[in-house]
Amino acid sequence: MAGVDLTGRTALVTGAASGIGPACATAMADGGARVLVVDRDADGAARVAGEIGGEAVVVDLADLDALAERAFDADILVNNAGIQTVAPIVEFDPAVFRRMIDIMVTAPFLLTRAVLPGMYARGWGRVVNISSVHGLRASAYKVAYVTAKHALEGLSKVTALEGAGHGVTSNCINPGYVRTPLVERQIADQARVHGIPESDVIEKVMLVESAVKRLLEPAEVADLALWLCGPSAASVTGASHTMDGGWSAR
Repeated sequence: MAGVDLTGRTALVTGAASGIGPACATAMADGGARVLVVDRDADGAARVAGEIGGEAVVVDLADLDALAERAFDADILVNNAGIQTVAPIVEFDPAVFRRMIDIMVTAPFLLTRAVLPGMYARGWGRVVNISSVHGLRASAYKVAYVTAKHALEGLSKVTALEGAGHGVTSNCINPGYVRTPLVERQIADQARVHGIPESDVIEKVMLVESAVKRLLEPAEVADLALWLCGPSAASVTGASHTMDGGWSAR
């Protein structure tokens, strides 16, 4: 993106081996940043890091005790890692619920807590939280994901308020369905809980609320993430930036 020069900055991107993560890592590298490619998939992280000239960092974000003990330093934090499970509340495994909250709420908190002191010391920082339209709206059968994304919105806003005086911004990006493996893996479960063929899931479930009837591409989300790190977004903070095809306009 023209006008976004991240030369000399370090960006840490979680979930960077697949889906939106590699696109964000690539965008940050294209802007001149040194990129820490964080994922539990060692091979995937190494592949992406090799493609963009970044550094692979193997971390299991579900291991909160280990995560809390690690030191991280970055000018830009992209909290992107996420997982999905589709099931009615009465069938939802409590252990899966806890794991999803750990990965999508507690881990972003721990990473934000780790990088803020360095950002404060330098007087500049950008926290970009990859939320979802489900951070603003709910859907049936996604209790853990919707809960986690709503919590991430709160974390982002508090970070924005506390960081403002230190040159740190914090924002959420709220896409609808993005063409990623995470979305593709939902199709069978969505078909099961809605009682429809898998071939109908994208049209009759995923895009039914969107005015724009297509899946987003990861690069579109990455473009917005990069803009939020640029000079034009210096006063943009505490916001939720929808990319949902008009879903939340209803």
